Amino acid sequence: MATSSSLGLSTSFLPGHDTRLRRRRRAAPAAASFRPVVASAGLGAEVGRQLVEAVGVGLPCTVMACGDVIYRSTLPHNDGLTITAPGVALALAAASYLWATPGVAPGFFDMFVLAFAERLFRPTFRKDDFVPGKKLGEGAFGVVYKASLADPKAAEKQGDVVVKKATEYGAVEIWMNERVRRACASSCADFLYGFRESKTKGKGEEYWLIWRYEGEDTLSALMQSKEFPYNVETKILGNVQDLPKGIARENKIVQTVMGQLLFALDGLHSTGIVHRDIKPQNVIFSEESRTFKIIDLGAAADLRVGINYIPKEFLLDPRYAAPEQYIMSTQTPSAPSAPVATALSPVLWQLNLPDRFDIYSLGLIYLQMAFPALRTDSSLIQFNRQLKRCNYDLEAWRNLVEPRATPDLRRGFDILDLDGGIGWELLTSMVRYKARQRTSAKAALAHPYFNSEGLLGLSVMQNLRLQLFRATQKDYSEAARWIIGLMAKSGTEEGGGFTEAQLQELREIKPKKDSAQRNVLASMLRVQRKIVRTISESMDELTSQRKSIWWSRWIPREE
Repeated sequence: MATSSSLGLSTSFLPGHDTRLRRRRRAAPAAASFRPVVASAGLGAEVGRQLVEAVGVGLPCTVMACGDVIYRSTLPHNDGLTITAPGVALALAAASYLWATPGVAPGFFDMFVLAFAERLFRPTFRKDDFVPGKKLGEGAFGVVYKASLADPKAAEKQGDVVVKKATEYGAVEIWMNERVRRACASSCADFLYGFRESKTKGKGEEYWLIWRYEGEDTLSALMQSKEFPYNVETKILGNVQDLPKGIARENKIVQTVMGQLLFALDGLHSTGIVHRDIKPQNVIFSEESRTFKIIDLGAAADLRVGINYIPKEFLLDPRYAAPEQYIMSTQTPSAPSAPVATALSPVLWQLNLPDRFDIYSLGLIYLQMAFPALRTDSSLIQFNRQLKRCNYDLEAWRNLVEPRATPDLRRGFDILDLDGGIGWELLTSMVRYKARQRTSAKAALAHPYFNSEGLLGLSVMQNLRLQLFRATQKDYSEAARWIIGLMAKSGTEEGGGFTEAQLQELREIKPKKDSAQRNVLASMLRVQRKIVRTISESMDELTSQRKSIWWSRWIPREE
């Protein structure tokens, strides 16, 4: 008996049999691979089958029982990581998206890692652990007390605390303060703990929030003093400046306060939180860190995961609110589940720029610090009416009031006009009608207004950045109107221009009744608006039907 090797047959010449195709045959029995030829009717068929098995071709492996087949590629093999230009570009694009404001990757890490670890190691409090003392303030959603811990040893170590008893929006404020503590602790008051009190008969759920006591002075209270801004000079600078009293010294103090507030806002916005209620009453001075911090996050919206954001609903103070009143387009539906909302948050942030809402409010605070005549509620309301009549154009408002300005108003203009009017330039970039034309907190911090030597201390590159900033912030509507007017006067159809009648038609943009293409486009836009409105209403209805808020389950409950 013989095997395939003893027959001396080669299969390399047969179709489908390459030398790189190896077959692992199952172990054959000790006897030879040929079976004994027996006399029977199928003698010829058996001999043929054994011959085919010897050659190794013709029958499939299911018949031949030849085992697994291993294929090897004839292409070049590379064991290392291949780096290509498209791959690098795709990786950079993905990384930039994941870390773009408000931050998809940091958001997942914060929610599923940092938040969980914090709940394991943070100190806990109960209502019996502190003794309320002096009432510090009262608002629509809660009462604030200065308190001390009941345990003398803990009180000596921790010091005094600030306690807020909240009802509505208490859960929101606990969430926001915990997020801020993990992401940008220096932006807001030092939050310690928050919990939900068990329900009792005749009472709804009550939330208790605890902060470390850092001081009682709000920016509002400091601004009401006739000594402002000199009454905060030693607080924020540590000493009195070697300058005589005057606009240069006042400008330095206001400049420092604005820098601290912009830094705090930049921290909030970088983590996806829009405060929506920036005003002097919600800014407190921390005596320990000598900085102004933001408080009262009950109206804030966490746009990284969509918490406390409800379409067509706004929380604001009309004295300091931006003209748009909403931080997002009213066509934006309610937030989906947290992972989906987080993944889509950079797109919605860039489409709406919700952080510019807070920038407008801070611009009004800047205006009040510079102009003593605008620090009362009545004068601020009057200013808002004048600005609205001027189409929210500060230059037009200045031209209106400056010729008959009082000494207080004149002093404000003088402060803002220092160093070539760089303070006025910063103010006009913050207080604008369109949110997209306003500067961001990060860009405002890079403005040369915060350079200690003003425009004279700028390097060549800093001057280039200033010119770029001015170019991107400039309103080109006047230039556009000039070009349209020039075209109307000199343009003709023969010369490739437009006549006055044609320009008037372009301005009015009236649809043509006989234009089928325009009618189809209008129909498509109507259908799109209807679909968006239906989805928005459906999401709002589902949101209103939820009996509990998913993220509020993380808030500890007092036993």
